Amino acid sequence: MKTSALVVAVLVLSGADPLGPRLASAQTTYDRGQDISPTYDGWEQNADGTYSLYFGYFNRNADEEVDVPVGANNTFDGGVADRGQPTHFYPNRKWWVFKVVVPANWPKEQRVVWTLITRGKTNQAKGWLQPEWELSKDVIVENMEGGIPDPDNKPPTITIDSVEAITFPSTATLTASATDDGLPKPYRRNSSNAARNAQPRRPQGVQIKWIQYRGPGKVTFDPDASAVVHGEPIKLTSKASFSAPGTYVLRAIANDGQLYTARDVTVTVNPSTSAQNQR
Repeated sequence: MKTSALVVAVLVLSGADPLGPRLASAQTTYDRGQDISPTYDGWEQNADGTYSLYFGYFNRNADEEVDVPVGANNTFDGGVADRGQPTHFYPNRKWWVFKVVVPANWPKEQRVVWTLITRGKTNQAKGWLQPEWELSKDVIVENMEGGIPDPDNKPPTITIDSVEAITFPSTATLTASATDDGLPKPYRRNSSNAARNAQPRRPQGVQIKWIQYRGPGKVTFDPDASAVVHGEPIKLTSKASFSAPGTYVLRAIANDGQLYTARDVTVTVNPSTSAQNQR
């Protein structure tokens, strides 16, 4: 079992899923059969002087989840093909899915290029330190519909219990716990203030959600999300079932309606004894 964490101290989308924003306009949609485009979603400078380049993607399918293993069809340039990118792609547009950290002396014009080949189409996202792409809360708000940011809000903390290797087709037990600072405070509608009423309603606290990030098969979570809890710790225990043996990366996301923290856990699903004996 191996865990890693990704803290994204930016506004997230309305609702509890930081991977599911609105589409910018109404267009013809297709349930299946479409390609996926990687996206470059901006950069920020870290406290140690390094830079984080954020990437997401647009799966043009409205329903189909697509898997693209790291390799020739899912790769970064520069001699390091694996930069922590996802291999399991959920439908529609997903923002700030992962980051690539580059040194403090990274040339301002040097590109970091992510290439995805799906449905016979080659698409690329090119990230660099263009000043206009520096992330700010105002920029995030325009894309996320997260309401007015609370300047004192801190992202939730999240931990994941150890997950032992399992043998297919057994299920894995996943337990994630989160705490939060209680911000943003629950939004309360005021009928005398028309401008405030026009704002989207904030979630009433923190929610934990599981998603599949990598793996050779499909993962089903039961349940995949917790209730929304405000002002107290929250725990989500789920059963994960796998369609095939292999190594999977699962991601738990704690979201308070504006900020979120994601933590990854690697789960090994060994082949069944009968399958091994047939080899």
